[in-house]
Amino acid sequence: MDIFRAAKVRITARHGLSALMQRVDTAEILDSDLCPPSEIPISLQDLRRINRWFGGVRTTQALISRVARAQGLTRLSMLDVAAGFGEVQTIVAQKLSRRGISLDVTSLDVKPSHLLPGTRAVAADALHLPFRDNSFDLVGCNLFAHHLGPDALGRFIHEGLRVSRCAVVINDLLRHPVHLALVYAGFAFMRSHVSRVDGVASVRRAYIPQEIREIISSAFRPGQTPHVEITLHYLFRMGVIVWKDPRS
Repeated sequence: MDIFRAAKVRITARHGLSALMQRVDTAEILDSDLCPPSEIPISLQDLRRINRWFGGVRTTQALISRVARAQGLTRLSMLDVAAGFGEVQTIVAQKLSRRGISLDVTSLDVKPSHLLPGTRAVAADALHLPFRDNSFDLVGCNLFAHHLGPDALGRFIHEGLRVSRCAVVINDLLRHPVHLALVYAGFAFMRSHVSRVDGVASVRRAYIPQEIREIISSAFRPGQTPHVEITLHYLFRMGVIVWKDPRS
C-alpha cells in the first residue's frame, strides 16, 4: 500500500500507534523569537493551505456542528485560541451559516504579529485566558494542542472549560509514521522553510487518542473528569470535544 492510500485508512488507538512512533517534543520555529519576521506571513499562508486542503476546515466544522446539535443551538460564540490569521474559523462560519448556524468568533494568539489586523482579536496567554467564566459557548483550537506538553495541555483544557459554557473543541494532528511520510512528500507545496521544519516537528509532537484521554484524566480530580469524545478524520486529523456538562 503506498503512503497516499494508507493515509485514507481509518486509524484507531487499538492499532498501537504509540509503539509505532514515540512522541518527540521539539520546539517549532514559528513559535520562537528566532523566526525571521519575513517568514511569519509566508508560513501562516502555508498553514492556511494545509487547513483548506487537508482536513482542517472539515474537522472543525464537524466538531462545532456536533456541539450545536447536542446543545440545540443555532448561534454560538467561540474563542479561537492560537488563531493566527483565523481563516479556518472564517471558512467554517461561512459553511455553517448555510446550515442555519451562526458562529461569532473572537481570535486569540500569544503573538500580535500572528493575528490579522482589523479582526476581533486579543493577544494573550492560552493558559491564562483573560476572560470571565462562561464568556463563550465554545473555546476551540486548531493545530495548537500538540504545541503543549501534557501538563500544559491539561491546564489549557481547564482554562477552556472555565471560559466556555458548553465545551472545548480541539482539532489537531494524529501522530503516525505514514503521516510523517506525507509531510516530507508535501515539502514541494510549502513555500516557507519554516513550514517544512515545523511540519515534521508537528507530527512528531502530536498525540494519539489514548494519550489525550490519559492527559485529561490526570488533569482532573477523581469524579470530576469531564466527558470526552474523540473522533478521527480525513488525513490524520483528530477531533476532541471536552464537554463542560458531563451529561452531554
